[in-house]
Amino acid sequence: MTVIVGLATKHRVHLGADSAGVSGLQLTVRADPKTFRNGQYVMGFTTSFRMGQLLRYSFHAPPAPPTADDLHGFMVTTWTNDLRTCLKDGGWARRDSDQEQAGTFLVGVHGRLFSIWDDYQVAEHADGYAAVGCGDDLALGALHATAHLGMAPRARLTAALAAADHHSAGVTGPYTYASTPKNTKKK
Repeated sequence: MTVIVGLATKHRVHLGADSAGVSGLQLTVRADPKTFRNGQYVMGFTTSFRMGQLLRYSFHAPPAPPTADDLHGFMVTTWTNDLRTCLKDGGWARRDSDQEQAGTFLVGVHGRLFSIWDDYQVAEHADGYAAVGCGDDLALGALHATAHLGMAPRARLTAALAAADHHSAGVTGPYTYASTPKNTKKK
């Protein structure tokens, strides 16, 4: 169900998402967006609308360090520990074979883009773009194909969303967008 696309450019991170809510063969167009700002962060989720609601309304994301020297380490430790607490308190985190599991989403801060996977792994993408959800491969192809065309971030995100929308039964518009604040720190 869904596709979330992300793009890191200069000092900002831009995200785009579709509006599909999918259960089996049922498709609902949701009015509540899958992309949003949470303080200095921008986030876009897949997996569960409940998880996304907790990320948006309940997660008090800790402030990122003022320098980006060890931002990845901060995201892996402090940030993820606070996330785990929020999801447990909200009834979303689950245990399977004595391992915690959550969901998948993109997060951007200080001009850097991360994927958070269901095992709480934090991935940073060398290409400066990422996609998650059932349409991720289609969107990644579009992001790769547009990398050197000089397109504005919103146009690239829209092209990626449209590619996934055209070829995946689990993706549908309208599209929503969110970006980190303009005054974020550089890499």
